[in-house]
Amino acid sequence: MASGPQLISLIPIRKMDRAIAFYTKKLGAKLRYRGQGPMKDLWAGLVVGGAEVWFVVPEAREKRSLAYHTLLVKDIKKYVAALQRKGVKFEKAERMSKETKVDGPIAWESFGGSACFKDSEGNLLMAWQNIPAM
Repeated sequence: MASGPQLISLIPIRKMDRAIAFYTKKLGAKLRYRGQGPMKDLWAGLVVGGAEVWFVVPEAREKRSLAYHTLLVKDIKKYVAALQRKGVKFEKAERMSKETKVDGPIAWESFGGSACFKDSEGNLLMAWQNIPAM
């Protein structure tokens, strides 16, 4: 990864298998990873034309704002602290499940950590750190 964050776009979908089939068979995308267990039909990562995109299945009635652009970072704690020093205000971390661990503005799941903030135009952005595979 180059220095600084990598921008990843999220694509809201309704049916994971159908979306993966369309993007891989019609657009030539490559499936990089897919959620496991209860997350299997909620998110997946693909490479489309050299760009990484994540599929997400929002709740039927989304109660929260969803960040459709994500900044992939190596160390989310350092990244959040650096932005806070520059005056960026982060949203309150949201629990996605009973396993979610909240550390200030960062929500940690078994597969990674996220922290959300708004840009100057009110667009919600998310910083994300993957948890390395064991």
